[in-house]
Amino acid sequence: MDIDASLPAPAPRTRRGRQVGLTVAGVAIVGALAAFFPFHMVLRMLLLPLGRGWHGLVSTFNGVVFLALAALPVAALAVWILARFRIAAGTGSPWRKSLAEVGMVYGTVPWVWITMLPGSGAGVVPERVSLVPLRDLTAIVAAGPLSATMQIGGNMLVFAALGFFAPLRFGRLASIPRVMALVAGCSVLVEVSQYVLQLDRVSSVDDVLVNTAGGVLAALVSRFWWRSVHRRAGGVEAVEPVASIERPAD
Repeated sequence: MDIDASLPAPAPRTRRGRQVGLTVAGVAIVGALAAFFPFHMVLRMLLLPLGRGWHGLVSTFNGVVFLALAALPVAALAVWILARFRIAAGTGSPWRKSLAEVGMVYGTVPWVWITMLPGSGAGVVPERVSLVPLRDLTAIVAAGPLSATMQIGGNMLVFAALGFFAPLRFGRLASIPRVMALVAGCSVLVEVSQYVLQLDRVSSVDDVLVNTAGGVLAALVSRFWWRSVHRRAGGVEAVEPVASIERPAD
């Protein structure tokens, strides 16, 4: 008598449950932010740069945020076009790859743009460097909880999209140490650029630490997704079936 003791793997349902949980959590966070910041105040803040023309759009924080929101439909269209090209070419995982590529660019460029905005003394004030770890963070925390939340939270978001989507797109980056190295390298490049271009900004090691922490946390959020994706692509199932018991030979 043949006994196939193959048990059904609950992994897909577990992954689906986690995805639903993350979606619900994301909606809850957006809802909480919407309740905390009245919509008309946010809209007024975003529309403020329009009165200053193109200069207000490209050289202010509000202007860059406005352009990023306005570009959201363009980003969605780019995902669709890339996916359709991949489907026509017979490329595997067309939607995942397209979403990851556009997500990395769309979620990173506006933040890097903001960090590269010149200060009022750009080109005049001498370059400033802070190489003592945690010194700037201590000063930020001492300035008050609101200021600390905005500055630290903003720095953590600079490369969060890169940390979230890069392991999904590239199998060689599907590990936390590699994501950490990638984000840290990009952050160092930004800080060096601020120094070389004399943007009236402080090139700080704490910025690198916080940028890297944000990218790593984002990679941890997407970790269950990219691990399962790349294991399936490599021919290794997420859950190994129980070996069947074969009937002994007569």
